[in-house]
Amino acid sequence: MEWHVTDAQSLAIIDREIGDHIFTAAEYEIVRRVIYATADFEYLSLIRFSERALQAGAAALAARTTLVVDVPMVQVGITPHIQNTFANPVYCSMEALTRPQKEKTQAAWGIQTLARRYPEGIFVVGQAQTALTALIELIEGEEIKPALVIGTPSGFVDVDVAKDRLKDSLIPHIRIEGRKGSSVVAAAIVNGLVDLAWQAYGQDSGDLS
Repeated sequence: MEWHVTDAQSLAIIDREIGDHIFTAAEYEIVRRVIYATADFEYLSLIRFSERALQAGAAALAARTTLVVDVPMVQVGITPHIQNTFANPVYCSMEALTRPQKEKTQAAWGIQTLARRYPEGIFVVGQAQTALTALIELIEGEEIKPALVIGTPSGFVDVDVAKDRLKDSLIPHIRIEGRKGSSVVAAAIVNGLVDLAWQAYGQDSGDLS
C-alpha cells in the first residue's frame, strides 16, 4: 500500500501519542492502521489478537485463500489492495444466491452459504453481528475451520456475546471487544495484514514476530 507524506505525518502523530505499548511489531502495524482509519485511540485497548492470528492469516493470504466478507463496504475497502498483491478471490455474503429465510438476515444466510462452500477461508465480518453469530455457530458445530476470522461489528444487542464466543473458539482471529467496531475497522485490519503478508511472502522474505 502506498503511503503519502500526509499519511506518514499522521502515523508519526499516532506513534507519538501512543508511546510505549504491549503489542508485537506486527500487531502494532495493525493497531495503528485501525487508529489511522478511525481517529479513535480507544481501539488501542479494544483490539485483540488470538495466538498466531497474524501468522495464520498471512500464510493463508499468501496461499491465495478465498476471503468471504459480510458487506459490500468491506469488499470495496479491501479488493484493490488484494488485487495488487496476492489476488485472492473475495466474495460478499450479500451477493450470495440464497433462499430467503425469515429467521436469518441476508448477511447471515449469505455468509453461512459461502462458509460451507469455503470452509477453510478467511472470514471478515465488519458490520453484521448476525453474520458473525452464524459463522460462529458453524465453527462450534465443527462444520467449518476458517484460516482466520476478523470480527469487528458494532452493536448493542448480543454483539459482545458473539465476540466472546469467537474468543472462546480455537480459530485464529482478530476481534474488537465490546460494542465498538465497523466495516472501516475490518478493512483497515485486512489491508494491514495484506501488507505484512506481502513483506513476508511476496516481495521480500521475513517473519511476523
